[in-house]
Amino acid sequence: MSKFTNKLASAVAAGLSLFGATTLVSPVLAQDTYFSSYAAEQYAASPQDDFSRRLMDLERRIDQLDAAPPQMAPPAPASAMPNMQSIQNVPAGNVSHLLERIERLEANQNAQTAILEKAATYEPPTKPTFKIGGRVHLDTWDFPTNTPGIGFFENPSTGNDPDNRWAFRRLRIEMKGDIFETMEWRMQVDFADPSEPAIKDAYLGWNELPGNTTVLLGNQKRPLGLDHLNSSRFNIFMERPLVVEAFNEDARRLGLCVYSYSDDEMYNWRYGIFNLENISQSGAYIGDAFQGSGNARLASSPWYDYSSGGRGWYHWAIAGMVANPDGDALSTAPNSNEARFRTRPEARSSNRWINTDRIADCHWYEILGVESMLNVGAWNFCGEYQVNWLQRDAGRSDLNFHGGYLQVGYFLTGEHMVLDRKSGTLSRVQPYENFFLVPDCYGGCGGGWGAWQVAARISYLDLTDQDIQGGLETNATLGLNWYWTSHSKMQFNAIYGDISEHAPVNGYTGGNFWILGCRFMVDF
Repeated sequence: MSKFTNKLASAVAAGLSLFGATTLVSPVLAQDTYFSSYAAEQYAASPQDDFSRRLMDLERRIDQLDAAPPQMAPPAPASAMPNMQSIQNVPAGNVSHLLERIERLEANQNAQTAILEKAATYEPPTKPTFKIGGRVHLDTWDFPTNTPGIGFFENPSTGNDPDNRWAFRRLRIEMKGDIFETMEWRMQVDFADPSEPAIKDAYLGWNELPGNTTVLLGNQKRPLGLDHLNSSRFNIFMERPLVVEAFNEDARRLGLCVYSYSDDEMYNWRYGIFNLENISQSGAYIGDAFQGSGNARLASSPWYDYSSGGRGWYHWAIAGMVANPDGDALSTAPNSNEARFRTRPEARSSNRWINTDRIADCHWYEILGVESMLNVGAWNFCGEYQVNWLQRDAGRSDLNFHGGYLQVGYFLTGEHMVLDRKSGTLSRVQPYENFFLVPDCYGGCGGGWGAWQVAARISYLDLTDQDIQGGLETNATLGLNWYWTSHSKMQFNAIYGDISEHAPVNGYTGGNFWILGCRFMVDF
């Protein structure tokens, strides 16, 4: 036969080989109508996979057939010839399905090519890197009504009502970077109170360790309480729930912590040892009576809908803490007894309205927390519960405190809350349209609405047991969030709360209140 016949045979062989490669490499994808980014990453992860080898074998075979001298072949029987009428009657759906498969294969090959090109041009760093960022959170709080007991919880000596206020909640500068390829560092200082700047994150670390592991040494968040582990930039409400703040006050402590996640990002865990004393303003722990804790958290996102861009997911976690305070409640002690649990009313008051004070003779306590979060499109549901067991010496009875919250949020504009699967925390929301108002070319105005979210939360905390009367508080909060951009937003909260079973202050053991708060915030 002619060389044209030989090339035709080569093309047929190539097509059959390509079809066989497609079928063998991805039998599941052959039935799907989409190709997720996750699958693309999986295929692109190894440039020497079966698909690539088959393509290279196919190219070599075509080259061989093109180079071979023409040979006579026996005529094909009539039964082997294609039935043109049958080909013309193939349903259009089958043809489109085949085209989709070809497009997926091309996308896979392009992804592999991009990774190989990036690897070929990669140059290792020659010096440590440096990045700067920060955030500004400006608050206004109004206390329109409250009963007399609230006045004495806020101002024990006078009983005056809480004062309205404008204040910087956070005025934070942060710097971070990598030390070549296997280490990192971070420094973060808050200047909301210019007279007493506070250290926040301040650590050095080792990354790229086996098992997707990073180890950090320094001031960092203890793994307890989802709403604390979330960045303040991404939380739905202005202030954290009662129980989260009471059992892990200010969150950060000096310690050593290990962070890891599974290859498929379904699981992540962290564990470490920490000092109980808060060094955010002193910058040091000095003393012989070491107070320490062991903390751990295991989290999972067993359902994550990649096909919708992460609009659907479920998260759960369990966290625990075992602590050994010094048991000394005297103010003259060289170190503060950290068996003390207290919190503000989910707003920025001057004093903490429920407070156990330092619990004398408490030498051990344990905290167990569970958390769960479900996101379905624009809806987000979240809840946490924590319980605290304390053991005391000197013949004193043991104690038990507990609390939790439930909350729901809904985007009126259709966005969704974003989950970082590697850390099991919330991440940055991207509005479909930024807020802006500018003059247009026709003498009018053009603008965008940004993203709008409404939310509600019920929060509860019980710090009263036996002879300790820290108080029992229940709050209900309504929230409205207006996202101007992915890095700026406004938050509004209206809070109604009730306190009871508090140790008497000028004869008052409880009260109720209304609080209104508004925050303007940007980060960079």
